[in-house]
Amino acid sequence: MATLESLIGLVNRIQRACTILGDHGGEGMSLWEALPTVAVVGGQSSGKSSVLESVVGRDFLPRGSGIVTRRPLVLQLHKTDGGAEYAEFLHAPKKKFPEFAAVRQEIADETDRITGKSKQISNVPIHLSIFSPNVVDLTLIDLPGLTKVAVEGQPESIVEDIEMMVRSYVEKPNCIILAISPANQDIATSDAIKLAREVDPSGERTFGVITKLDLMDQGTNALDVLEGRSYKLQHPWVGVVNRSQADINKSVDMMAARRKELEYFESSPEYGHLAHKMGAEYLAKLLSKHLETVIRQRIPSIIALINKTIDELNAELDRIGRPIGVDGGAQLYTILEMCRAFDRIFREHLEGGRPGGDRIYGVFDHQLPSALKKLPFDRHLSTSNVKKVISEADGYQPHLIAPEQGYRRLIDGSLGFFKGPAEASVDAVHVILKELVRKSLAETQELKRFPSLQSDIAAAANDALDRFRDESRKTVSRLVEMESSYLTVEFFRKLQTEPEKLPGNQTPAQEKAQAQAQAASNVDRYSDNHLRRIGSNVSAYINMVCETLRNTIPKAVVFCQVREARKSLLNQFYSQIGRREKEELGKMLDEDPALMGKRETIAKRLELYKSARDEIDAVAWK
Repeated sequence: MATLESLIGLVNRIQRACTILGDHGGEGMSLWEALPTVAVVGGQSSGKSSVLESVVGRDFLPRGSGIVTRRPLVLQLHKTDGGAEYAEFLHAPKKKFPEFAAVRQEIADETDRITGKSKQISNVPIHLSIFSPNVVDLTLIDLPGLTKVAVEGQPESIVEDIEMMVRSYVEKPNCIILAISPANQDIATSDAIKLAREVDPSGERTFGVITKLDLMDQGTNALDVLEGRSYKLQHPWVGVVNRSQADINKSVDMMAARRKELEYFESSPEYGHLAHKMGAEYLAKLLSKHLETVIRQRIPSIIALINKTIDELNAELDRIGRPIGVDGGAQLYTILEMCRAFDRIFREHLEGGRPGGDRIYGVFDHQLPSALKKLPFDRHLSTSNVKKVISEADGYQPHLIAPEQGYRRLIDGSLGFFKGPAEASVDAVHVILKELVRKSLAETQELKRFPSLQSDIAAAANDALDRFRDESRKTVSRLVEMESSYLTVEFFRKLQTEPEKLPGNQTPAQEKAQAQAQAASNVDRYSDNHLRRIGSNVSAYINMVCETLRNTIPKAVVFCQVREARKSLLNQFYSQIGRREKEELGKMLDEDPALMGKRETIAKRLELYKSARDEIDAVAWK
């Protein structure tokens, strides 16, 4: 089995590593919270600071009247095999403090940095580590003293604020409560015991400490408390005798104070029989022994939490991307993988796996037909315009039978209107494809770590879409021009062989009137009826062409833009990066510094948790 020192020391090292990495909060229970700590709780002037200094064996805490401890002090004691004592602060990680007077000043200065030169409090903790051969491995949290009234310079809410801060620590199930009560105060009115009773009614997490035994009125003692008759706890009460104010003023050595404390108990007629269970040194060993028991009990749950967190950290690393290789081949492989991930998402948008591609169909099913219906054929084929076009086409010699040139000019002019809707369809699909590129880039999680590569892919994709759009414009323009370049002759031949019919069943009188009208039209080729017939014929032909283009324009757009975007959006980009040198590839994989920092932090946390798991397994069960 592991020794007490090795197990407690291991937990202390893990807690220190968690502190350095900031791994003591967030969603769920962190490793820091899973490991037991000791919170020192007491009213103002109850002797909390003196107890802490006695446990450490050093005079290092600020002193004064009122609220001196205005920020939580997370104190981690690390037992060393020898050598000089020194302290380190988390906020000054590269600086060692061999002089404990400097530690006291640094605590005061760091407190003022957050709270100012006021009597305000802050829940932002100060993290202090002390390395010494004269301490036991232990993590203690010194909390502001509980108070009942606000003094000048403090907000009215100070009483509730301090209590809420203290509760936030002692309510956690892994927190051991060190309840400090002065002997010259009735235990029934002790702030520390009152709070401990509320958050730990069974008393299994509470250790009671009686201070100022040497200051009790003559003829009185604290035996009822120390022997558990006044208020019983599951753990034994411990009495301590701190340095007097005179000793503090004389800077009496803490080791000498410990010897003086031991002499007091051994020579005391009231407490002599309890001397072996009294004093700050015994208290530290008692806490360490209890911590060993707690840690052993909770090793399975701690290991389970560590394994769960390792899985979560690995998943997070997979999500943001593992570190890439430094050689050109690895870099090129990474770039191609990023491109393939983007291309896969882009295709999903087009093919319906993700929303967005359906908007292209909307262009063909709604926008194009609507634009075709709005074309100004009524104005172009009005009687007056038909007459004007035919007259201009005939020149000085009116047409003999049918206005051939007039028909062609009317048809050619009508077909020209189709270019607008055709090109508008091309542009609308182009806008949608560019938007899908933007969305696909944003949804490609792997690319978020490489802003430069993301920008390069966006530029390459948009360049390709521009090329596809230009080709598509040429194609739809050709479709329109092809209709103008060769007219469907059969359509007009069929018109000549079919007499114009009135709608519905005609009577003999109506048929005679129609024949007379047709004969008259042959006589007066510029009559309104004749012109309307020409406009009607041209309109019928244009409607036929319109139906054809309504079907062929979408085919051309899909073939030239959508199909090409789906199969060869990054083809040119692939050919370009294949010729790039290692340095150029490295620039493309220039990661976002924030993401690099996040990965580094996750990697360090992962290393911490794996190391903690291995060490706990090795130490606890060997």
